[in-house]
Amino acid sequence: MNKSLFGIALFLLLLSTSELLAQRPIPQRGRQVQNPNTRVQREALQEGEGEEELEGRRTLLDDSTKMVFGPNTALFYFEKDIKRNSLTLFPQDTLLDNYHNYDPVAKSGWKYQDLGNIGSAAKPVFYQVPELIGTSSGFHAYDIYYRKPEERRYFDTKSPFTSMSAFFGGGSRNMLDIEFARNVNPRWNIGFELHTVRARKTLNPNRRDDNMVDQTSYSLHTNYRSENGRYWILANFSRMRHIVNEIGGIIPPEVDSTSVYFTYEDAKVWLRNSQARDLRQDYHFYHEYKVRDGLQLYHIFDRKNQDLTFEANLNSSDSLFFPPPIINSDTTRNFNDFAEWRNEFGFKGTFGGFYYNAFGRLRNGRLRNPNAEENFVFNEVYLGGELIGQLSEKWSIQADGEYLLPGAFRIHGLFQSPWLDVDYTKALYKPTAMQQLYAGNHFQWENDFDNIGVDQVKGTIKVDLERVRLRPSLTLNRINNYIFFGLDREVQQSGSEAFMVMPGLEANVRIGKKFRWDAEVIYTSLGGNGSDAFRIPTWYGNTKFYFDSPAFDENIFVQLGVDLRFRSSFFAEAYFPSHQQFHLQNDFDVFAYPVADFFLNFRINRTRVLLKYNHFNAGFMAQDGYFVTPDYTGYKSFLDLGITWYLFD
Repeated sequence: MNKSLFGIALFLLLLSTSELLAQRPIPQRGRQVQNPNTRVQREALQEGEGEEELEGRRTLLDDSTKMVFGPNTALFYFEKDIKRNSLTLFPQDTLLDNYHNYDPVAKSGWKYQDLGNIGSAAKPVFYQVPELIGTSSGFHAYDIYYRKPEERRYFDTKSPFTSMSAFFGGGSRNMLDIEFARNVNPRWNIGFELHTVRARKTLNPNRRDDNMVDQTSYSLHTNYRSENGRYWILANFSRMRHIVNEIGGIIPPEVDSTSVYFTYEDAKVWLRNSQARDLRQDYHFYHEYKVRDGLQLYHIFDRKNQDLTFEANLNSSDSLFFPPPIINSDTTRNFNDFAEWRNEFGFKGTFGGFYYNAFGRLRNGRLRNPNAEENFVFNEVYLGGELIGQLSEKWSIQADGEYLLPGAFRIHGLFQSPWLDVDYTKALYKPTAMQQLYAGNHFQWENDFDNIGVDQVKGTIKVDLERVRLRPSLTLNRINNYIFFGLDREVQQSGSEAFMVMPGLEANVRIGKKFRWDAEVIYTSLGGNGSDAFRIPTWYGNTKFYFDSPAFDENIFVQLGVDLRFRSSFFAEAYFPSHQQFHLQNDFDVFAYPVADFFLNFRINRTRVLLKYNHFNAGFMAQDGYFVTPDYTGYKSFLDLGITWYLFD
């Protein structure tokens, strides 16, 4: 904690004493600057190139000699593009598309299963191939709320930039996001981010501030280029403290005849004196040195730490929810501390129009549990590389892979064309540390599981007509030796294969000049003897119909419409807070239910505002509400309000 305070103090000192010097755009290398949705002309991003230079300070002037700062003068980029020699600068996002879906689960297209509240435990609805083939902690319930250091934004600003977003959800579900960046000199930028979540319990809160979730996270970041452009460094420090006051779900009516579903604030819940905490701290930096044209050396360093604690008072009614204690009959205190050190050294460059990369990586880490006889320790050595050919603006091929000594590997290939994308992954990845060793007050195990294998093929056809954009797709998965948590809430490994066939379709249709219809649908067919380890709805769909047009002489931009989501009925995995894992169950059918939200997004100048009426179809359905996880209801009807505004000087 002292290191964190020292870092903040140093950052504020730099911020207060540095002389503001406008930043010239970073030279482009092989790709046109663009934002995720629309092209941005290079001359727009470099406006004022022939303008006056006064006392070494570049100014951006319009024809009336007024300062012109805006989304195109506070640009950002990502580490992955620097590493791949394909730097892309992005302007600040002022688009309204999907702005009303502001919380992380909604942003994902509702492709996560949570516990019906912002910040609650969540897992992907669909199987995902892990990014890391080596040992991870195994505690991933709050990953969606954590911003990974390697995915942070780095800035190239011409003026101080501030972004502020405040979201006030119905039922006191609130989020605050603040971001600041500035240039110290033409080659050095610094900044910070602050994010908070304060979400009151949606089920049986005792008082107004009886929060289920309390999160505070922040990061400090910087990037610097040498004067000759040969050396580049990106660095950041990140910290998240995520606290969840667990409720255990609604007590089923068959257990307590006075308990009733869909009473929300009056619901009877299992837990009152149980809390989970996830504390994460990451130190990350990337730097590279240009030896000559076509050859750079680079190094990536990571120091990650994840402390997980779960506490429950077993001298209260909470004890009725848990299995018999193993260690302490009065209090459950499960503590797991996962730490890793990662160093990657490599060389990269371009040759004959192809980008190449070769690297070696060393990961060392351990999972410490005071209830276990010894720590779980791992030392991992990787060798890998990447080859990318940008044949033209719309045609490219990519091949990359890595080998973890001994026995784990990942091979990945990607082909992109104007009409077809094909993505293939074959991997053999390790079990998590928690799956191998766990010692809690209610469950304990020590395993020696085999590695998990996966083959995945994705194909997407691109059809672009005048008013219609179609993306039919097909995903095929074969997974063997899958590790999961069974009906008894304990970890186990399947000895059989599972197969998934997943055709899907994304469609975007413009109706007339002012209306749009967006839709996505995915069908999932499971097969194989190991298929029961996966719980995926057969049908998943999102659709949105809305008005999208400027108003009042283009002084206001408006989106007004209805957002509808649907999942077919299935035996969704239940959640057990003691070891913070989702597990199989065969008793609770999370029935099919369409959820409709009404939304209004509008933008005045650079300020965006949202109004969202959640679940406005409540009371019009055969059921009184819907479930997102067994014994956890989804949102009732309430109103959300949000605002985002930018300051550029």
